[in-house]
Amino acid sequence: MSGTRRRFFQDAAAFGAGLLGLSETLRASTPGGEFQTPGKNESGRHHSPYGSHGPHKALASVVAPDHPLEMVTPDLADLPYEMDGGVKVFHLVAEPVKKKIAPFKTINAWGYNGGCPGPTIQVQQGDRVRVIFENRLPESTTMHWHGLEIPIEQDGVPYISQKPVAPGEKYVYEFTVHQEGTFFYHAHSAMQEMIGQIGFFVAHPEMDYKPHADHDYGLILQEWAVLPSNTVPNTASMEFNWLTFNGVSAPMTTPLLARLGSRVRLRIVNLGMDHHPIHLHGHQFVLTGTEGGRAPESTWYPMNTVLVGVAQARVVEFEAKYAGAWMIHCHLPHHMMNSMMDLLSDRQIQTADQTETKAMNQMMSLAKSVPFEHVHPSPVAANAESVPGFPQDAFMEMGMDEVVEKPETYGLPKNWSAGMMGMMTMVRVLPDKEYDAIMLRKKMPSSAAQEEHHHE
Repeated sequence: MSGTRRRFFQDAAAFGAGLLGLSETLRASTPGGEFQTPGKNESGRHHSPYGSHGPHKALASVVAPDHPLEMVTPDLADLPYEMDGGVKVFHLVAEPVKKKIAPFKTINAWGYNGGCPGPTIQVQQGDRVRVIFENRLPESTTMHWHGLEIPIEQDGVPYISQKPVAPGEKYVYEFTVHQEGTFFYHAHSAMQEMIGQIGFFVAHPEMDYKPHADHDYGLILQEWAVLPSNTVPNTASMEFNWLTFNGVSAPMTTPLLARLGSRVRLRIVNLGMDHHPIHLHGHQFVLTGTEGGRAPESTWYPMNTVLVGVAQARVVEFEAKYAGAWMIHCHLPHHMMNSMMDLLSDRQIQTADQTETKAMNQMMSLAKSVPFEHVHPSPVAANAESVPGFPQDAFMEMGMDEVVEKPETYGLPKNWSAGMMGMMTMVRVLPDKEYDAIMLRKKMPSSAAQEEHHHE
């Protein structure tokens, strides 16, 4: 360790939770810091990603709790509950919402409790659950509990298991959750599903899964067809131009944080029109569960891309063995981009006949409207415009670090957001000091964090 870096950590220890200590600690995670070298990475490789075939490499200071770890759904809230005797009572409201899916794009969607997707419901296996459902939509709706084994009266299919819930009316769903696993709730209407009506319903097991996970994250996959100059998704269209994780497109997606050496569980739910091959960089994972619950360990096998079909849930787990900012995204090429049709309201970007000058003018116009500082795109050859097929990805980069800044992005390289578009986020695997410093930063008032950042 260099003398400078040693002094950084000494300062951090001396100042504790102070801003100087925070700044110096976080600098270690930027390029030039002492992340693992390739040799260290190679020496840390396991023969198996299963986890239970050897001791779990979590930090000694992290003690596995007796109860299951709650899932974190980045960019979405949890739905609170009240106790009525032995019953957990949730209040869920279906209503129109405005949803910003990118710094320059807001849509009119339908969701629950002011959000889209709706808030995450978390219960434990064996719980008695009551959901007081209120319909504030302009039309009737119902609520289906996808994957849950419940009485037919609670299944939420219009006319078959209940009368539709009319606008302004309430309906009470009540059932006992005897399963464990990753489920979800949604309106049982095709168009209402496609305009955003879905949310997680997670039933944690009575006894925690083995091996124990240190981080548990959830992602909901959605796709939208929004025509230029429009804000309302066209739910009858099959041409999708906006792809989201938890209701936002990259780079607005919040990175998932993981402590180096920890075990990460990732739950992925898909309710759209397309299947999505979700790929994780830098690590292998195993498929440990579906929308039916936990899978037997004998069925686990290593992979790094899992196909999440429509109406499916897939749960994968991996050991966060290698430090870095690792991409996780749908690998369908058009799902790794946002719409290029409506960046300038009624004028679309014509990729096929772009020139560098034209592209820069368009991007600068977009940057001023948000606003953010547009960084010049990656270099191209001097004779690029004479080459058939040019441009493809050239000129499409839109770095906007400052407008998507949050604690989870702190320490990433400048212009990190330029290549982040569509159904995409990242898992940031951080050594102890960097991880603890960002977690501390998350607890700071936003104004103090921003002031400290700009002082640097």
